[in-house]
Amino acid sequence: MAVSPQSPQSAPPCEPRVPPQAQSPQAASPRPASAGPESNPGRPHLTELRLSAFATHRGAAFPLGPLTLFAGPSGCGKTSALRAYEALARLGGGGEVGEVFPDPVACVPDRARPDAQRRRGFRIGCTADGPEGPVRLDVAVQAEPELRVVGERLTSGGLVLLETALRDPARRSVQAAWHTAGSSPVTRAPLPDDRLGTALLPLRVAGKTDGQRQVLAAAEQMVVALRSVFACDPAPERMRAAVPIGDGRLLRDCANLADVLWRTRSECGRRHGQLVAALRTGCAGTVADVLAEPLGDGLLRAVLNRGDGPRTGFERLGDGELRYAALALVLLTGPGVLEVDPPGEVPAAMQTLTVLADGLDRALDVRQRAELLRLAARMCERGHIRLVGAVSDASWADGVEGVTVVHLEP
Repeated sequence: MAVSPQSPQSAPPCEPRVPPQAQSPQAASPRPASAGPESNPGRPHLTELRLSAFATHRGAAFPLGPLTLFAGPSGCGKTSALRAYEALARLGGGGEVGEVFPDPVACVPDRARPDAQRRRGFRIGCTADGPEGPVRLDVAVQAEPELRVVGERLTSGGLVLLETALRDPARRSVQAAWHTAGSSPVTRAPLPDDRLGTALLPLRVAGKTDGQRQVLAAAEQMVVALRSVFACDPAPERMRAAVPIGDGRLLRDCANLADVLWRTRSECGRRHGQLVAALRTGCAGTVADVLAEPLGDGLLRAVLNRGDGPRTGFERLGDGELRYAALALVLLTGPGVLEVDPPGEVPAAMQTLTVLADGLDRALDVRQRAELLRLAARMCERGHIRLVGAVSDASWADGVEGVTVVHLEP
């Protein structure tokens, strides 16, 4: 079936073809464990990810808790779900659609046929909760014959606050209408077709009427909920090499872990102590400290201080130890240390960092993954950090308080 937002037989551009509560045919019913209280319910955060038509998913709606694990065998769509989440985050931050989707055809649902105009695309969306209550965002993207955002809908309490649609394919714009509730019920204007309209609303809406202020508040909640996302997939083969001293901000593959340790060990003794405690459980042998050691030529190497003589360089650690160390560091730090773009105009007390970890359990042994899960649950319970991970098997996490497990099948 064609994924054409404007196909007359299909639903409106951004509406899923099934009710929001419906699940993907390839997904078993997600089973949230006891989710634990949000320490600050006023922080905007995502509560649902919708993949109406994306890669292997159709009509899928997944619940998101403070700590969510997508579980299932290879090919079930775990990575696709995380990729869609990251794409929404980058669009919410004002990213251009071509940068967000470098290979858009790979996002088109399997076996999707083009319509009469040779168009194919995909749909993704999410719900953000916060001071404004649940706010829904649904986005339709055309992948072929050219990449563009062709439809968007922002709703709250059943009221459509923003809606866009592609009216003239020859123009590089979409027609937008947003709620005004003044002398005119809506305001209409063109918006570019290469960016998310929700992220542009603060530049277009004056906020003079109650309706406009409602639109701005809902858009801000959605953008704040989406921003500050750190996609992380530690690469042990790169973490073993010495690295130059830099800005101390952790990269996606954690290859510059030594540079980050050089910074964080002196800046935050309490968090560093927590990291050392975590490594005592996750690394073989005695661990008295973890630090970065200068090599004399502008390079740093990460080492474990065993407390009884020579230090052990990270180049000697196993893949599981390295991935465990990197993921523990991510959970114990924040936007100031990770390579993310937090909304600087929003008070830190209202921000939430979301970590996306594909292959969260990759190379970890039973002891390491159990300790990492305990650390993640403890940090997520505080409310300033959330974790969405993908694992091959979540039997070790089922029933753990604070963990929402979404079971997928191919």
